[in-house]
Amino acid sequence: MKSENCNSIWTRAFILLCLAQFLGYAQHAMLAPSLPLFVSHLGGSPFIVGVVLACFAVTSVFIRPLIGHWADRWAESGVLISGLFFQGLSIFLCFVPWVEAAMLANGFRGIGWAGVNTGGYSLLASTAPEMRRGEASGYYSGVQGASMLFFPAVALWLLAASSGDFRLVFAVSAALSFLGAGVGLFMARLAPRVSRPLPQSDSSVWWRELFRFVEPDILLPSVLLFWLNLALPALMNFIVLYARAIGIENFGLYFIASGTTSLLARPLLGRLSDRIGRGVSVAAGFTLQVTGLLLAATVSNLAGIIFAGVFYMLGNAIGSSTTLALAVERADPKRRGKAMATFSVAYPLSYGIGSLLTGSAVEITGYVGMFLLLAVIEALGLLFTLMNSSKLNSSKV
Repeated sequence: MKSENCNSIWTRAFILLCLAQFLGYAQHAMLAPSLPLFVSHLGGSPFIVGVVLACFAVTSVFIRPLIGHWADRWAESGVLISGLFFQGLSIFLCFVPWVEAAMLANGFRGIGWAGVNTGGYSLLASTAPEMRRGEASGYYSGVQGASMLFFPAVALWLLAASSGDFRLVFAVSAALSFLGAGVGLFMARLAPRVSRPLPQSDSSVWWRELFRFVEPDILLPSVLLFWLNLALPALMNFIVLYARAIGIENFGLYFIASGTTSLLARPLLGRLSDRIGRGVSVAAGFTLQVTGLLLAATVSNLAGIIFAGVFYMLGNAIGSSTTLALAVERADPKRRGKAMATFSVAYPLSYGIGSLLTGSAVEITGYVGMFLLLAVIEALGLLFTLMNSSKLNSSKV
């Protein structure tokens, strides 16, 4: 087999990695509108919806040290494949029409999600050319975000076509993850070989390494990714309940518009962050997200909600791709699995806390108050970014 250009982003390994991520994220995208509607169908309140979504985060967060250690000692591709398979298997618990079963399914799905992201980010770090990491991170996160282009709308269409049969949506979403695991098997043969550290002879050191959760070099990008995604459940999950509450129909168009924004913006803006600096890019991301949340609080029609979603997803695209590039740059190659586990934990942690925060805010202040509260939180993230701009533009924290 001929060696591939070391400066090329689009190697066969990178293409298959992106495809596996796309399929794994496609399952997540199909469940974005489906799970809130399913829990609501079972009689759950907005707060209970938040609890079900938070179960996904709890397991995904606490399993990360073990997953990161596993990636460093075994194989990043193996972690990715196992995560995809487990992610698909877990969703079959939702065939039991109980809220408790949905909680358990989403909790198990979080374990698979930890493997998908820890393994995927670690493989990205080893396959992306050093001088084009911002661009590669943009393409990678763009592929992840591209799942939002079709699959939430597909889920809503399947529900409408089957007269509300959630089992069809769950079966299709599981099949997507299993297909991603199959793609991962092909990718594993092409992935770069990474030398593994020798096992520690001292068992106390081994256990200390296993539970060493926070990697200092990755802490700042992780905090920023967490902050950037706190409001995401409001615009990705609860927004479908809001649309139903105010009588908006054909809401699949919202997910198509926001998904298209994410698909187009992440690669372009990831490349831009290589040129204008990481600090400016992250600040722009927070600014756009605040704009989208304020707009969502003031409109009550489909066109207005779509514009709000486009602004928010544009900000999330540039912020997420930039923080990913920062994490890839700062990860120690000898501890890449643990480092990327630290970074990747930011999303499920923000997803869980954001879901609980959003569900609680809806019950206390209503949807408009919830959007305004989240806008204030994201504005504080912008202030934090400006205070740390010099660190963001340096090679290390």
